Amino acid sequence: MELDKIDRLAASAFEGFIVKKDLLEQFRKTYPVPTYVIEFLLGRYCATTDDEEIKEGLEIVKRQLADRTVRPGEEEYFKAKAKENGTIKLIDIITARLDTATDSYVATLPSLQLNRVRIPEVLVNENDRIFTGGFYAEIELEYDAAIAQENSGRPFGIRSLRPIQLSQRNVLDILYKGREQFNLQEWKDFLIRSVGMEPSSLTEKAKNVIFARMIPYVERNYNMVELGPRGTGKSHLYQQISPYSHLVSGGKASVAKMFVNMGSGERGLVCKYDVVCFDEVSGISFDQKDGVNIMKGYMESGEFSRGKEPIRADGGIVMVGNFDVDVEHQQRVSHLFGPMPKEMRDDTAFMDRIHAFVPGWDFPKLNKSYFTEHFGLVSDFLSECWTRMRTTSRLTHVLPRIDYGGALSGRDTTAVNKTLNGLLKLMQPNPEAPISDELLEWAVKVALEYRRRVKEQQKRVGSAEFRNTHFSYRIGNEGVETFVTTPEIHSENTISEDPLPPGQIWAINAGGQEESIGLYKVEINMGPGSGVKILNRPVPPPFQESVRFAEQNLYSKSNFLVGDRDPRSHDFSVQLRAFDTSKSGNGMGMAVLMALCSAMLEKNTKGGLVVVGSLNLGGSLDMIYNAVNIAELAVEKGATTLLIPLNSRKQLNELSDDMITKINIQYYTDLKDCLVKCIQDGY
Repeated sequence: MELDKIDRLAASAFEGFIVKKDLLEQFRKTYPVPTYVIEFLLGRYCATTDDEEIKEGLEIVKRQLADRTVRPGEEEYFKAKAKENGTIKLIDIITARLDTATDSYVATLPSLQLNRVRIPEVLVNENDRIFTGGFYAEIELEYDAAIAQENSGRPFGIRSLRPIQLSQRNVLDILYKGREQFNLQEWKDFLIRSVGMEPSSLTEKAKNVIFARMIPYVERNYNMVELGPRGTGKSHLYQQISPYSHLVSGGKASVAKMFVNMGSGERGLVCKYDVVCFDEVSGISFDQKDGVNIMKGYMESGEFSRGKEPIRADGGIVMVGNFDVDVEHQQRVSHLFGPMPKEMRDDTAFMDRIHAFVPGWDFPKLNKSYFTEHFGLVSDFLSECWTRMRTTSRLTHVLPRIDYGGALSGRDTTAVNKTLNGLLKLMQPNPEAPISDELLEWAVKVALEYRRRVKEQQKRVGSAEFRNTHFSYRIGNEGVETFVTTPEIHSENTISEDPLPPGQIWAINAGGQEESIGLYKVEINMGPGSGVKILNRPVPPPFQESVRFAEQNLYSKSNFLVGDRDPRSHDFSVQLRAFDTSKSGNGMGMAVLMALCSAMLEKNTKGGLVVVGSLNLGGSLDMIYNAVNIAELAVEKGATTLLIPLNSRKQLNELSDDMITKINIQYYTDLKDCLVKCIQDGY
């Protein structure tokens, strides 16, 4: 494989901390250990771009894995070696418990099926995660024949252990310095390669899903749900990449194991790990009735109270699971929290504590083409950096630059800020480094979309308090308010309730004898220069005429419509998008004029609104002869408001009672009246 630009940057920026990610393939299913354990060894012996050194290192890694990992059926062979040699070295997951009968600690080594192994108290005290799920370690196991002769003797003992995780103190300094050599796009791609994926085979939406999966590692008390199709690697990042996460597979979750053991006072998983992930979440249930309530309280405050005093922890809660149907069907039959356990799926208070709902359907089903052959950061270095970044924050520098819209509640703002902070830390880890507007806007959009998805499900469950879901933001004092949608809520060819950006408007054409009516969207971008150009090729002549009429009315009535702004000093690019069989865009002059004015005023147009009006050169409105058909199409396309000339009022008296209740019909008398009724939040 030839090194590409990112590989060369990585070799220069992170010498000794990168590894060729496809080296894992030859070990992945051969040895019974997670990816980060193998990468720990690869990082020790193969952290180089030199092919010869990689080959030598691979031989050492193969030898160590072959000699020190226990495959099923080899347990007695390893025990016999320990007896013959006195000690053996192995790589295994180790857990421990207090044996009250002997007032001593005993360890469990699952690969050898040993559960009463002697372990010195000093080793237990140095590694408190040994009690809650345990961790992988390089272990020196001894065998004492004399103890074996005793009644109930325990001949096997742990002489030493070394957790498989990085112990270097200056990892963040290395990360900060290395990050400086990459631009934003290169760093995004390098991060994705560092978790084993190939960015060139992923869409932007799929990349956002990967970054969201990383957030719980760098942001304390981060609560996240990801549901989607099977086979998209939802639990991979929580099982294979870091020793600081713990995967709870489907089944009963014990309150004592999760939070605190009331008998021994031993702290649970959320105290010992950065991330606790519930896999196959639909099958999870707690062993106590108040288990869900304890978890809800913890997700809200980062505290739980079991006994006298509250206990603080900063482990994040991640829940991943599968849809049995596609996302559109899931929304038709229920809501997106439908696959959750019954105690959670319709509980809006539980949903409110979820900081982000990650769209697992945006990520492809994994096959070989999605795994990278390039270099990435060694997993133990990456996970060590992530865990130390949990104490840092980027919010104080960026919040003064962001203005969130009025639809966000206090919990919404908290959730969005946590997602934003996590994304910014991943992308620009150094607290002293500046955050560009491009990076900030990307992170804000992802944070708002992923939180809005939670709010939309709360609205669907039926609570009136969650009805306002029109999330928006503005960056900088001069920034335009931008609304963020969740794409799966509506199809592209239906009218959304969200306000549209300046220069965009939904319209229905006037139709005529030769052509039926249809739904269109006019999109206009404004820049320096002069004139109006249509981007569609070829340009339908009727639409060209509509644009010409709109342009002339804008120039002749600019004071009346846009005040002291001069339309002749701007360049307008117009694009027409047709969503039905009607393609010509005839009789669309009013819609084009409204889009031009909206772009000039830098004002959003109202959500759910569709405009109808055939404009002539002098600014008067042509008669509309099929108003009832237009209103029926507007309802069919999801509009909540139809803005139509007053000359159509008598026709619309014939609209059926059923249709009248489904749409708000507003009439306009002239150009200014139409503009006032189009613009969001006042003219």
